[in-house]
Amino acid sequence: MRTDSPLITGSIPVVITKFMVPIMIGQLFQQMYNAADALIVGNFLSARSLAAVSSTSSLVYLIIGFCLGFSTGASVIVARRIGEGDEEATSRAVHTAVVIGIAISILTTLFGTLFADDLLALMHTPADILGEAASYLRIYFGGCASVVLYNMFVGIVQASGDSRHPLYYLLAGSVLNIILDLLFIAVFHTGVEGAAIATVISQSAAACLVLIQLIRKTDATRLSLSKLRPDTENLRLILQNGFPAAVQDCVIDLSNILIQSYINSFGSAAVAGIGSSIRAEGFAFIFITAFSIAITTFISQNIGAGEYERAEKGMRFTLVTAVAAIEAVGILMHFNAPRIISAFSSTPEVLFYGTMRLRICSLFYCLVGFSHISSAVMRGMGKPNIPVLVMVTCWCLTRVILLATVGQFYHRIELVCWIYPFTWFLSSAVYLFLLRKIKLVPSA
Repeated sequence: MRTDSPLITGSIPVVITKFMVPIMIGQLFQQMYNAADALIVGNFLSARSLAAVSSTSSLVYLIIGFCLGFSTGASVIVARRIGEGDEEATSRAVHTAVVIGIAISILTTLFGTLFADDLLALMHTPADILGEAASYLRIYFGGCASVVLYNMFVGIVQASGDSRHPLYYLLAGSVLNIILDLLFIAVFHTGVEGAAIATVISQSAAACLVLIQLIRKTDATRLSLSKLRPDTENLRLILQNGFPAAVQDCVIDLSNILIQSYINSFGSAAVAGIGSSIRAEGFAFIFITAFSIAITTFISQNIGAGEYERAEKGMRFTLVTAVAAIEAVGILMHFNAPRIISAFSSTPEVLFYGTMRLRICSLFYCLVGFSHISSAVMRGMGKPNIPVLVMVTCWCLTRVILLATVGQFYHRIELVCWIYPFTWFLSSAVYLFLLRKIKLVPSA
């Protein structure tokens, strides 16, 4: 039965852009979640407290990346079912995805709260910020179920072609997060613990809003608590698509944890400066994330409906548009790097390290954009293992090898800055080759 999803009819640039823009705005507010803690901590507390929050970023992104991997896998399968027009299969996929989200929530909460201190110690976190970093991380992990379930719920909603409502929920959560950050830190003087509590509360509120929408829906993506049980076939397909994506994000973040350990050896000022540049960079990457989600959903639905040529045209449009947009942002950030980093801290050493990294990396955002969009295309095609192999090899292994070899006799912070553009170039070259070989349109 043919579906009437808006992603399968109409002008390709129009429907992709219309679907992508709310996601992009939502990602902007998602970055406000990530940056608000650092901005408020840096301005109301101290550079040391900013370094403590920044030192946890790679571990926080590890959890978020793991969750996003499975939510992406679930979104691909739900979108495929919607494209096929099978309402019963769609419903089973939705409820299976939520069961997976609940299971992951339990595992990540237990793991994070038990091993937060040990993980920071393994990263050689500077002693002067270790206590605050551990307090922040334990609270964050204690409430990470809200992050897991929020991303799973949003993945289901976006798979149906609705990118507007998640934007509203994220906007509400982001505003709440900023208000609570200011209240806990500036008024109640709770330190970095207050920043973590504010994040958990606001993320929980956003997750509840999406849950209410799913329960109230009247189509095949409606969530019924009485139907919360895994379906064998959909469980296999979601894990088959989600696990490689989760592994890909986790391995990338693990390599970033190793990089963070290397940065830690330069002291708390370097940790704060580099961490500030990475958080600022997150705002530039909203284009990449938004286009990635949009093209994965677009391709999944159109393949499900048998619209292969339409899927390929959408891929080409997204690659060109996304790469051009992210490079334009990168150029702007390059020339405004000192002003951007000063929003986090006015400490000269922090400004030096943050500005240096941002100026080096920002001119190469076109490469990371091309790599992420290509990865999203592969997932939408139902080939999730390819991005895992490319990212693990070109990004993770290369970064680890460079730090373990060159980094031992060239102990300079510049190595950390240049390691990102170099590995982005490698992955882009591989993806360019693969996209020329792998066709969306099946042979006659």
